[in-house]
Amino acid sequence: MSKIADDIKFALWLLLLSGSSSCFGSDPDVQCLKTVQESVIDPNGMLKSSWIFENNTAGFICRFTGVECWHPDENRVLSLRLSNLGLQGQFPQGLENCTSMTGLDLSSNNFSGPIPSNIAWQLSSLTFLDLSYNKFSGELPIGISNITYLNTLNLQHNQLSGRIPSQFALLPRLQEFNVADNQLSGAIPPALQRFPSSNFVGNQGLCGPPLHDCGGRSKRKLRLHRINDESSIGAAAGFVVGFVMAFYFPHLFVFSQNLHPYVFRI
Repeated sequence: MSKIADDIKFALWLLLLSGSSSCFGSDPDVQCLKTVQESVIDPNGMLKSSWIFENNTAGFICRFTGVECWHPDENRVLSLRLSNLGLQGQFPQGLENCTSMTGLDLSSNNFSGPIPSNIAWQLSSLTFLDLSYNKFSGELPIGISNITYLNTLNLQHNQLSGRIPSQFALLPRLQEFNVADNQLSGAIPPALQRFPSSNFVGNQGLCGPPLHDCGGRSKRKLRLHRINDESSIGAAAGFVVGFVMAFYFPHLFVFSQNLHPYVFRI
């Protein structure tokens, strides 16, 4: 029941954001996009050629590349979809001014550096976050767990390291989660073990369901070492016994050559 109540509350909140112009003016969203444009490196000029702020008509930012608005006649950003534009630099700045934004897609670019620790403060309303196929590094911020309405979190193919925070269990609406092809380590939190193994592969230090057991590899290595040691000891003991027998009891070692027995002596 509490989840249904939260969903109703969130829906009403989104309706308020989309319908009210008195609570949030258009200036913060325009400033949001200006700051984003200034903070990223745009070698292909994809944003520079499209994000032109000289127009002051209602909804002019809704025609920008990658910008989706709540309504075409309102300068209010619903989502930013900036995938595969060749953008570089660190995580964009100024996103906190897009106060009603629910989706952010920065996938398949060349962004690098850490994911901001205060990302929940910047993007508290997100339901969709895709940072996959970049070069983000450092640890996963615990603050992501405070983006309470998050449904999709895709961090695949970056350079993220450290453990997956157990606090991610605080994301009850999470339906898609992918951290494959990073440098993560440690055990996968129980709340995330329901996702397929393909969403975790490519992290050499990551273990636990749905991947291999955290102690599985070390135990197998220990058993192999033990078998090899025992085999070496057995082979050595057999050689010693055979040598002693041959030295003290040479008459036991009889060979046949042209059907005539003879004794092999040391």
